[in-house]
Amino acid sequence: MQPRTPLVVCVLLSQVLLLTSAEDLDCTPGFQQKVFHINQPAEFIEDQSILNLTFSDCKGNNKLRYEVSNPYFKVNSDGGLVALRNITAVGRTLFIHARTPHAEDMAELVIVGGKDIQGSLQVVDSDRPEGSKFRLTGKGVDQEPKGIFRINENTGSVSVTRSLDREMIATYQLFVETTDVNGRTLEGPVPLEVIVIDQNDNRPIFREGPYVGHVMEGSPTGTTVMRMTAIDADDPATDNALLRYNIRQQTPDKPSPNMFYIDPEKGDIVTVVSPALLDRETLENPKYELIIEAQDMAGLDVGLTGTATATIMIDDKNDHSPKFTKKEFQATVEEGAVGVIVNLTVEDKDDPTTGAWRAAYTIINGNPGQSFEIHTNPQTNEGMLSVVKPLDYEISAFHTLLIKVENEDPLVPDVSYGPSSTATVHITVLDVNEGPVFYPDPMMVTRQENISVGSVLLTVNATDPDSLQHQTIRYSVYKDPAGWLNINPINGTVDTTAVLDRESPFVHNSVYTALFLAIDSGDPPATGTGTLLITLEDVNDNAPFIYPTVAEVCDDAKNLSVVILGASDKDLHPNTDPFKFEIHKQTVPDKVWKISKINNTHALVSLLQNLNKANYNLPIMVTDSGKPPMTNITDLRVQVCSCKNSKVDCNAAGALHASVPALLLLCLFSLACL
Repeated sequence: MQPRTPLVVCVLLSQVLLLTSAEDLDCTPGFQQKVFHINQPAEFIEDQSILNLTFSDCKGNNKLRYEVSNPYFKVNSDGGLVALRNITAVGRTLFIHARTPHAEDMAELVIVGGKDIQGSLQVVDSDRPEGSKFRLTGKGVDQEPKGIFRINENTGSVSVTRSLDREMIATYQLFVETTDVNGRTLEGPVPLEVIVIDQNDNRPIFREGPYVGHVMEGSPTGTTVMRMTAIDADDPATDNALLRYNIRQQTPDKPSPNMFYIDPEKGDIVTVVSPALLDRETLENPKYELIIEAQDMAGLDVGLTGTATATIMIDDKNDHSPKFTKKEFQATVEEGAVGVIVNLTVEDKDDPTTGAWRAAYTIINGNPGQSFEIHTNPQTNEGMLSVVKPLDYEISAFHTLLIKVENEDPLVPDVSYGPSSTATVHITVLDVNEGPVFYPDPMMVTRQENISVGSVLLTVNATDPDSLQHQTIRYSVYKDPAGWLNINPINGTVDTTAVLDRESPFVHNSVYTALFLAIDSGDPPATGTGTLLITLEDVNDNAPFIYPTVAEVCDDAKNLSVVILGASDKDLHPNTDPFKFEIHKQTVPDKVWKISKINNTHALVSLLQNLNKANYNLPIMVTDSGKPPMTNITDLRVQVCSCKNSKVDCNAAGALHASVPALLLLCLFSLACL
């Protein structure tokens, strides 16, 4: 048996549209009758009226459009439903969709006696052995989705059991074979390809939204703003998916209802007005919203539609320079004060969210001492003029500044800054009672510590900046941490009321700090503060001291070293080291203890022989290098402890409080008794 060529099954698909109801108003938008019933005729005749539909949107039916679920039918402008060609089977139901910009509704036509559109074919094999049967296999038969196709095993008729959806599965690859009564294959399998023919049952859909485009104001006619594209799930090889685009509505519709045009095939949106009309500053709203419609069937009336909103922003360019609201501004400020003294206001028609609107201010004249600065308020765009260095009324009571304003972004080439972009600021300085000023400040003197009480250190000098006012000045002590000083309130002479001590905790790095006040006779009086730094020269008035003052040693120690002593002195060099260490010879025998110099600040104390477990007080005399030198005698307490098996026991030593001389005398007495 020769292989059979693949057979093609052509199956029409049914389309279902959603029903939409309108609000129940006095005039109810929509179809007056929503469901119709007719008997299945032998044939629908081309251009012959089937029924009449009545639809109203209650606003005049402007731009009324009809869509029929079957592409072989249409609704005329008078509401008559007609066929576009002679046709017999159309299914059980037709849906008619009516729509205007204000309302839409759906009507249903029920065809009594109509049948679901199904396809069938006949597999013919004239040489088929008697008693053999046809068998059908493949996807849609015995493979998922199962049961869509079946074959009459005797006649070879292949039929469809339910509606097909091309957008789900476009083709089915089946196989036909003949079998004997026992199910054994006699011939085949022969491939049978079923192609589902597309029906226009999918609307165009815009999936990539939101759609936002930008175009610069003043752009030339024909400037491309953005591209809008929709997709249609129908067969791209047919007109069912051939889309055409148009603009259904523009909001706002000023200054022209047709500001933009969309390429019907590509979906490119371009400007169609002159650059002069595309002026952001004169537009009612720099944002336009376009309702874009995509229609399949190449834009024919029978085509299905889908819509999306395109938002187009008219972007600003710097085509307006900032201008001061007035040519001259006035400001007053008290002398000595700092901060903002006046806000300079400007106008700019450009977009407040861009650098084309934001202002940048510059002082171009009248600020040689850099006493003024100007900054932009980011919220109001005003220029905040500030005093950053205190002004002096006695030097100048008036100041005049010339200020210019520019934008952060450069102006477009055909726009420049004019006279309105500069302004003059007149500043009046108000006189205030200023506090007296010490000169110099700080004041510095150097004295030896321990000078006699009542010694004069210096006479302070403070002057009143208010030279035009005749005021007197009185002095007082403000801060004197150690309470060492006094000041004459009339002439400012400073003398001592106590001994100055360089080693005092109130002295830091040999410098004592005191503060004085100068108070004028103004109403109210003003006060100035002056600082006095007294550098104190060192005098050898502190004896050195040793450390540590306690030491331990084992009673059987082989190393007779006891402790390394250090010495310190509160004075400064040369009244400190090198120190001289000695054992006070008047009370301690020479042959028990020894002290040896290590360096200028340390010495080693050691035993000449082992001692019994006890506490010993060894007087150490240390002398500094001052002229005259100062000496200090300090007892070094030495504990002689019992050290057995790595354990140190000094408890018993604490019970013995005899000094070394006493012990030596006790030893001599014991020897005499013998």
